[in-house]
Amino acid sequence: MIMTLKPFRLAMGQMLVEGGRREANLKRAEDMIEEAARRGCGILILPECLDLGWTHPSARELADEIPGSTSDRLSRACRQNDIMAVAGLTERDGERIYNAAILIDGNGEIILKYRKINILEIARGLYSVGNILSVVETDLGNIGINICADNFESSLAIGHVLSRMGAHFIFSPSAWAVVADHDDKKNPYGEEWVKSYTKLSRLYDIAIVGVSSVGWITAGPWKGRKMIGCSLAVGPEGKILARGPYGVNAETLICITLKARERTIEGVEYSEYLKMRGYEGP
Repeated sequence: MIMTLKPFRLAMGQMLVEGGRREANLKRAEDMIEEAARRGCGILILPECLDLGWTHPSARELADEIPGSTSDRLSRACRQNDIMAVAGLTERDGERIYNAAILIDGNGEIILKYRKINILEIARGLYSVGNILSVVETDLGNIGINICADNFESSLAIGHVLSRMGAHFIFSPSAWAVVADHDDKKNPYGEEWVKSYTKLSRLYDIAIVGVSSVGWITAGPWKGRKMIGCSLAVGPEGKILARGPYGVNAETLICITLKARERTIEGVEYSEYLKMRGYEGP
């Protein structure tokens, strides 16, 4: 049961991320936190690895602990603007580096941390695999976090678990990239995410929001590719609520209204409930 079912405003921070340029990236994230609060939003979703860039080799030297100086910057901005935020960061834990995401509340406290599980093969030389899934209760509803490829159709078990744990919302920092000469008019990007997101949202009456970075990938295994935004919000029943613009320069802040749907199904009741909705999996 949640504390409130009131509608709230959510901001999708489709921001430029420059590989290895932590200071510039954090400044942009801080600016988006301030702007989202100014527009009356209760929470802002930011991209994957927004500090250093996805798979950028600078993570080996610059990845920070969580909490640490990098997350402290975002926590302070949330506290000063009285807004929640979900942010993808590179995390150092001893000798390991994780592709992580945190949920910060309006007091600047980190109330949830997640480490990406579905790591692409090309990224496994840099990132270790996460091993924890969790959901946190907030005034907006129950929030679960995953990251980008965790929502591949082949890995939707992650989303199923978060949903069965009671999530009303799954927020997913992402870094959606294509080859440099990709023609979006001939081959529009994003239908694979629409398919995955709508499948979960229809089954569980939840909302899923994925927010991608924009900009060129300048180092690492995908050097020369481009991150192109196309951020996506899908509401209960699979309704597309918002789609971000495409392009390396398509930095933008998109605001939408969400409302949690009360959950009445729990535990073993899900088996019969999902069968009635046409789901044939475990």
